Amino acid sequence: MSNPLPSLADRTLGRADLEDYVGEGAHLVKCTLDEADLKGLDLSSFVFERCSLAETAFTGATLEFAKFSHCRGPKADFSGSNCTEATFSDCDFNNGSFHGATLTSTRFTASKLTGVDFSQVHTFDIGFVDCLLVAARMPKMTFRKEKLVGIDFSMADLSDCDFRDAVFERSSLREANIERAQFQNADLRGADLGGLSMLRDRTRFRGAVISAAQAELVLDEYGFRVRAK
Repeated sequence: MSNPLPSLADRTLGRADLEDYVGEGAHLVKCTLDEADLKGLDLSSFVFERCSLAETAFTGATLEFAKFSHCRGPKADFSGSNCTEATFSDCDFNNGSFHGATLTSTRFTASKLTGVDFSQVHTFDIGFVDCLLVAARMPKMTFRKEKLVGIDFSMADLSDCDFRDAVFERSSLREANIERAQFQNADLRGADLGGLSMLRDRTRFRGAVISAAQAELVLDEYGFRVRAK
C-alpha cells in the first residue's frame, strides 16, 4: 500500500512552499495559490482539491498524474505543461490556457472551460465529459471515434478538427467555427447544429447521420421548406 501524500489545508501557498514537496507530491485542500509562479516545477502526482488558482502560472510544469478537483482558476496558465494522465473534475478554468500543453490520456469531467486556449496542444486519448467549452480555441484537435457526451462547443474554434466517426450525445456545435473540420460518418443526432453551414462543403459531412428535425433545420437555413407531401 502506498503511503498517503502529505496534506496542506487552508493555507496561502507560493512556489517555495511547493518546492519542498517536489518528487514526493502533496495533497492541497482549500489552499490559495492565486497568481503563484509555479513555472517549470515537477508537480507530478500532486492533488489540488477545492483550491483557488486564479491566474496561477503552471507554464512548463510537469503535472503527470496530478489531480484537480473542484478548483477555481480563472486565467490559470498551463501553457507548455505536461498533463499526461492528469484529471480535472468539477473545475472552472475559464479564459485559461493549455496552449502547447501535452494532454495524453488527460481527462476533463464536469468542468467549465469557457474561452480556454487549447491551440497547438499535443494530444492522444484526451477525454471531455459534461464540459463547457464555449468559445474555446481548439483548432486541429482530434476527436475521431470519440463519444462526446454533454459537451458544449458553442462558438468554439473547431477549425481543422477531426470528428470522423465521432458520436455526439447531449452536445452542442451551435455557431462554432468548423472551417475545414471533418465530420465524415459522425453521428450528429445528439448535437445542436444551429448556425452551422453544413451544405457549403458537403464532402466534409459525407456519411454523417442527422435526424429528420436537424435536416429540416439545415435546409431551412438555405431557404428550403420541407413538406411531407
